[in-house]
Amino acid sequence: MPVLSPYQIVLSGEEEAVLAARARSVRGPYRDRLRSRIVLAAAAGKNNAAIAVEMGVCADTVRKWRRRFAAGRLAGLKDAPRSGRPPVFTAADRAEVIALACALPAESGVPLSKWTCSELARELAARCQTAVSASTIRRWLAGDALKPWQHRSWISVRDPGFAGKAARVLDLYARTWDGRRLGENDYVICADEKTSIQARCRCHPTLPPGKARAMRVEHDYERGGALAYLAAWDVHRGQVTGRCEDTTGIAPFSRLVEQVMTTEPYASAGRVFWIVDNGSSHRGAASIERMASTWPTARLIHLPAHASWLDQAEIYFSVVQRKVLTPNDFTGLDQIRDRLAAFETRYNAIARPFDWKFTRTDLSDLLRRIDAHDKSQPHALAA
Repeated sequence: MPVLSPYQIVLSGEEEAVLAARARSVRGPYRDRLRSRIVLAAAAGKNNAAIAVEMGVCADTVRKWRRRFAAGRLAGLKDAPRSGRPPVFTAADRAEVIALACALPAESGVPLSKWTCSELARELAARCQTAVSASTIRRWLAGDALKPWQHRSWISVRDPGFAGKAARVLDLYARTWDGRRLGENDYVICADEKTSIQARCRCHPTLPPGKARAMRVEHDYERGGALAYLAAWDVHRGQVTGRCEDTTGIAPFSRLVEQVMTTEPYASAGRVFWIVDNGSSHRGAASIERMASTWPTARLIHLPAHASWLDQAEIYFSVVQRKVLTPNDFTGLDQIRDRLAAFETRYNAIARPFDWKFTRTDLSDLLRRIDAHDKSQPHALAA
């Protein structure tokens, strides 16, 4: 005769619903399904031996979870806290690794440009005689979101009028000038040059993609010369006007301006703001006077020095680089000219203004963070 368990299970309606849901679940952990099925079988009046045979476990397992549920109800079915294996490395070991990762190797006399996990492990073994694996160091660094093997290039703010120059460009992007909204007959254009576009004629024809095979481009090539691509991007209309020139300079840029200013809607515009960088083709006060004397409705606006990231024409050039010029496989300069002209037509058919989100508020936050790092040169934002 089976021995009755001293732990008789009587379920409430809520407990039975929870256990039944866990027992049916196919996405939850298997241990939760098993424990729920054991308790449900016990509540149905089955003895431990019968439950063990039905579930394919030993009787001790059934006794354990019957007893745990009787004592703690649903909470009793959770795993008990476990101490786990004693730590092999101390907090000081981890702190030493973090400190090393947050310093340049050259500061410690190590002839490396940047740290890797294996190099950190080697250095820690030399300094502290502690054998830590590279994978352990990687986990420690991941816990603090550190990746010392990566780097980003940046350039400091050097233009003393950076804040004011950047602010007026951002105002133009937001359709504002001197505190007033731009009119319907006012236009904003970003212009720039993409230099040294080479014609690289591959020594073997490029092979198209095939089944389980990417496009193949011959590594060796013959140079077929280079040209410059000048483009004017209408910020609010989302249209581009471009031309190819043998080189950059004042004359090529003037031809781009003439090409734009003699076509509608710019020929009859009230004002056309030209946003440019500080390249030699349009640098300094002389370029402003030259533009104003030739085209009275045009106004040249210079970006701050080293602030090409504020130029929307650079975004268009990145599109051209990805979609037209990479991989570079042109038989000659004429093919580049034809391809760029055809792409302009194709792009203008579907182009929309870029979703520019960097505002004066973002600029203020950026300059505030820069000032926090370099208190010697505060940058005040123009009103």
